[in-house]
Amino acid sequence: MSLAEAINITDVMGQIGRQARSAARALASATAERKYAALIGAAHAVRERRDEILAANAIDMANARAKGMTSAFQDRLLLTEARLDAIADALRAIAELPDPVGRIIAEWDRPNGLHIERVRTPLGVIGVIYESRPNVTADAGALCLKSGNAVILRGGSDSVHSSRALVECLRLGLKQSGLPEDGVQLVPTTDREAVGEMLRGLSGNIDVIVPRGGKSLVARVQSEARVPVFAHLEGLVHVYIDRSADLDKAVSVTLNAKMRRTGICGAAETLLVHRDVLDTHLRPILEALAAKGCEIRGDAVVQSMMATVLPATEEDWKTEYEDAIISVKMVDSIEAAIDHIEHYSSHHTEAIIAEDPAAVEKFFNEIDSAILVHNASTQFADGGEFGFGGEIGIATGKMHARGPVGVEQLTSFKYRVRGNGQLRP
Repeated sequence: MSLAEAINITDVMGQIGRQARSAARALASATAERKYAALIGAAHAVRERRDEILAANAIDMANARAKGMTSAFQDRLLLTEARLDAIADALRAIAELPDPVGRIIAEWDRPNGLHIERVRTPLGVIGVIYESRPNVTADAGALCLKSGNAVILRGGSDSVHSSRALVECLRLGLKQSGLPEDGVQLVPTTDREAVGEMLRGLSGNIDVIVPRGGKSLVARVQSEARVPVFAHLEGLVHVYIDRSADLDKAVSVTLNAKMRRTGICGAAETLLVHRDVLDTHLRPILEALAAKGCEIRGDAVVQSMMATVLPATEEDWKTEYEDAIISVKMVDSIEAAIDHIEHYSSHHTEAIIAEDPAAVEKFFNEIDSAILVHNASTQFADGGEFGFGGEIGIATGKMHARGPVGVEQLTSFKYRVRGNGQLRP
């Protein structure tokens, strides 16, 4: 990159930051009715501009195929009419959520007559750095708008045309409702230096960074960011089949957890099966996975159960495949399953299939992941399924936000103290 280009990117990003800060001030005091109107307008625009958005996505898809991107990557990138309907529905669902801004979280009176309130407030300007999932563009923009925040979106270069088309729908909704269009901005360049500018905080104009993507992206953000980060690590998700598991649930839940959509962060990557149900449960699960085209990598015991199982290596227990591949291991006890999960997990989502309440409670109490699931698919691990209307990501850290980051998690709070002339002695 030439010096002139670097200076240009710095200038462009600086301007984006200033515009976002100005918009954030307006959005922080925007009425619930105006924010609702903006989101409904955006949802309407997604439906009205369906052909334009799909045409933009077709360009991204053609480029992805030309680059030889994996089928899982292409699935994450692809927009269809059904997926656009889902995006529009998600925008409407977020619009219908209660407005968190100004909500009184707690209030109390002091002996001196002071009345104190803790009240929800927007964070300010949120920078979202993500890879090639066009739906993140809509979800992130909508959640930030609903929570009174301005957002700067920097999507992956592979989804640039799709993201641009969706951002235009969000900006149209803002304009129609009388709110500043710069409440939602898309970084206009795919140059990586733009990410560096965001991580440096744009001269104090970014309050929080939310990374959403693979290990290399999150590692860079955590290493270089000079502003707070809502960490969203990989989804190395486990399903444990307990000795008390119902066979039908074990088969159907595992199959859905792995194969419904293999490229999402809630997809199961490792299956752990209790020794006592190997003969009754393992083969039906493996056969169901194989019938759907899933490659199975297992330890020696699992390999002995089915000839097509490939040997699992140490690296497999550490891998988020994001593809139709699963690693499978026999465990002697629930304690062994918990030990394996705690050693290899990214602390995103884990599931137990069990009918024994004591086993479920032990699993829930001893595993330190953001989301724990009993007798249900791990693919429910997203904000929409939690009733949040959508999410920016799954935070696996422990500060401020954990689990799905939705509208409420995109707010902070302030104190309002009301008095009647009190003086401190």
